[in-house]
Parts: sequence; C-alpha cells; structure tokens
Amino acid sequence: MDPLLYLGGLVVLFLLWIKVKGLDYVIVHQRWIFVCLFLLPLSVIFDVYYYLRAWLIFKMCSAPKQHDQRVRNIQRQVREWRKEGGKTHMCTGRPGWLTVSLRVGKYKKTNKNIMINMMDILEVDTQRQVVRVEPLVNMGQITALLNSLGWTLPVLPELDDLTVGGLVMGTGIESSSHIYGLFQHICVAFELVLADGSLVRCTEEENSDLFHAVPWSCGTLGFLVAAEIKIVPARLWVRLQYEPIRGLENICRRFSEASEDKNNTFVEGLQYSLDEAVIMTGTMTDTAEPDKINRIGLHYKPWFFKHVERYLTENKKAVEYIPLRHYYHRHTRSIFWELQDIIPFGNHPVFRWLFGWMVPPKISLLKLTQGETIRQLYEQHHVVQDMLVPMKHIQTAIARFHQDIHVYPLWLCPFMLPPGRGMVHPKGEEAELYVDIGAYGEPGVKHFQAKASCRQLEQFVREVHGFQMLYADVYMERSEFWEMFDGTLYHRLRKELGCQDAFPEVYDKICKAARH
Repeated sequence: MDPLLYLGGLVVLFLLWIKVKGLDYVIVHQRWIFVCLFLLPLSVIFDVYYYLRAWLIFKMCSAPKQHDQRVRNIQRQVREWRKEGGKTHMCTGRPGWLTVSLRVGKYKKTNKNIMINMMDILEVDTQRQVVRVEPLVNMGQITALLNSLGWTLPVLPELDDLTVGGLVMGTGIESSSHIYGLFQHICVAFELVLADGSLVRCTEEENSDLFHAVPWSCGTLGFLVAAEIKIVPARLWVRLQYEPIRGLENICRRFSEASEDKNNTFVEGLQYSLDEAVIMTGTMTDTAEPDKINRIGLHYKPWFFKHVERYLTENKKAVEYIPLRHYYHRHTRSIFWELQDIIPFGNHPVFRWLFGWMVPPKISLLKLTQGETIRQLYEQHHVVQDMLVPMKHIQTAIARFHQDIHVYPLWLCPFMLPPGRGMVHPKGEEAELYVDIGAYGEPGVKHFQAKASCRQLEQFVREVHGFQMLYADVYMERSEFWEMFDGTLYHRLRKELGCQDAFPEVYDKICKAARH
C-alpha cells in the first residue's frame, strides 16, 4: 500500500504544480511531461485501433464494397453543394490537425467541408504489380501488409503517418528515388470526383492531362478517392553501408557518385555540419551475415540519426543488415530528429528500454495540443523545410542552407526528375538528377527571422530551377510561386473542369502571403 500512497502523493503534487503554474506554462516550458503522460499512451491506442481495423477489413474483403458507397456519398455531397449555389469553395472535411504538415490551414473554417472517410487498402494485384488504395491509407499500413505478402512500393516515404492522398496531391520521396523518381512517378492511375460530381479515372493513356496535373495540386482539381501504385518484389534485408566523409566538396562529390550508381537501391546522406556527413548506400537482399544484423526498429535501439553519427565520430566505414521494414521507417521513432526537442532525454537507454515502445507521439496529436503560443514559437524559431535542387548545385545549396538558417543535421536524398508537363519538371527535355535537402530544427544563425530567411532560400531555389515542398511554410508572392512552378497545364484544366469556383487555387491554399 505504501508505494500506492507514494504514487498518489506525487500525482497530487503534480496537479497542484500545474494549478499554480498554469496548464499553458507546463505545455510550453515542460512539454515533455504532457507528451510522456498523455500523448504517448494516446498514440499507442490510436495505432492499435487503426492497425486492427485495417487488418480486419482487408481480411474480410469488405473494403471494395464499402469503397463504392463512400464514393457515391462524396458525389452526393458535391452535387448538394452545387444545388445550394456553390457559394464557397470546397475542401476535404478532414481536420487540419490530422495532417502531417505543420502548416495551419484556416480555409477549412470558411470552405464547404466534404467528408472523405477513405482509409482502406482495396486490392493487391500481383499480376499487374499494382496496389489500389484509398487516399487516407498511410505508409505504415502499406508496409505492414505488402511486406507480409512479399511486395513493397518502389518509393516508400519515411514516416508511418504519411498518407497516399498527401503524397499524391503534394509529393513524397525516399532513398530509392534516384532510380524511381518521386512518389507521383510510381502511380499508374488516379480516381477523382470532380467539381461537377462526376467520377473520373486518369492514367498516362486515359485523361492524360489530368493525370499529369494532379500531383502537387493540393486537392484543387478534384477529390482523390483512389490511387493505383506500382509494387515490386520485396527482400528480407537491406545491406546498408555507412561511409563518413569530411570536407564539403568531398561530401558532394561522393553523394553525387553514389546517386548516379543504379546498383545502389538506396542512397541517403546525413550531414552533421558544413564539412561532416555520412553517406549511406544500400541494396535489398534475402541473406544476411548474422554478426552484422541490426534490427534498428526495436524500441530499445538508439535513434537512427544518433546511430549513424557514431560512424562519423569513430571515423570508420561499416556494413549492417537491417530488416526491410525497419529500414523503411528508420527515422519514424525520432521523427527524423525533431523528437529530441520535445523529449530531450528520449534517446537515453533507460527511457528507450522503459518507454521506447510508445514512441513516437502522433504528429497529429502534437499539433492538436500545441496551442497558439507553441505554434507561434515554432513558426518563428523553428525550421521545417525541404528544398529540391538540381544535383549540379548541391554544394552551393548546402552552403546557402548553412549561411541562411544553419540547421543540422541536414537530410540529403537524391531523386530522378523526368520530363513532363505538370507543375514540377526539369528545365530541359531530359530527366535530371535532383537532391532533396531537408532542414528540420532550430536555426543556429543569430537574429533568425523566419520570413526573411526562408524567402532568401526560396529565391535561391528559384534561381537554380528548384522546387519547394508545399507541406511547409511558403512565403513566396504569387508571381514568385508561378515562376518556380509550371502552371500552364494546371490553369488550363482548372478552367476546363470548372474548378475556379469549386476549389481555391493552390497558391491561395498553401502560401502564407495568401492565407487569411
């Protein structure tokens, strides 16, 4: 009984402390307490519920029948909006806090919300080598199912909670993108409900213009209700080689060489300072050397970016064999390296052993509970940006990141960008190798100003014909935005499909200069 009394006393003291300090103070200054006591357990409950739900629905084969009914329900809502006069734009009814993006979209308060509850895997067709899914299916669901069947996606973006709809309407990338391109490039068909309530299927051959215009359109051409995505045979392990490199020129040269080598299934770089990085190259295999196996996804294992840093500190090359699904979600437990700012002791061995199985907290729950104070602090003193620049400009780009924001580690991920007629394509008529430079963390430059610093980066990216991922805060003016992105096909289709009165323009939906 004594331990229970002791625990009860601690709880009472904790509640009194919260009452004295105020809940806002605790959430802002001691956020780890709130995250550990409430958000981690809630996240586990969410994950268990959605995993069991997805498993049962797929096993019962009920998803296709329910899918058709859901599509008809969306069509009904759109037609009702038209009958009511279409006085406001439409958008999905999914709450903004459920998205992985840190951006706060206020348009949902004024637009007509169309409820789209579509989160099931509909079919795995191994003959055609495609998987057909609904837009709210996430990467965790897909790997759990496909890997168990011996298949995988050619490009499987990192975080568990990233959805197919977000990756199609926005974009997605992974360390295999130097071979397969962005997530949009492994999609073979989209199904959309348009502004008039009609259901349309588009592919490279059928409604081809719409097929090319959908990626990066952020839901401003229609409501995505299904996507067909390529699948490839999976292997049991990833043979991953770690190579520490010093000197910016050496880093850029080695990373470019590894990215151009198609024998590497996976290529990734983690840059820990201007002159220090670890380049990782990997291949899938069914065999592994027993003494080199590292199951990095186990809850008690060090966070991946800390594990990688060890090879830099020890200045040695190494090879490990990692289970395929562990590799795909290697940055999930630490949300890349963002979790260290929320739970500073999260990578401590004791915490990992006792509570690591509950990590990470759901990004959606972090957003829901952050409050206006934390949101403003993050906006002004925190950077979350992915800039896509041609590989030939990588050295200059890293130097600009260092000068303008000074955030480390930097995530380096190569991808092949084929020619096309959508919003994002190379300047010329041939495929070109690009690199995604991801910066996530607190800027190290003095007198950092979010808007001014990000606008400097945006200007540089435009000058080298690069692109900015649209999940993040975008500070460009309208003319600057359409200088970066090719709106020719997009604007033509918005007129032809009657989207101008039905959906906001992509710029108005995502850019800070336009939001209200």
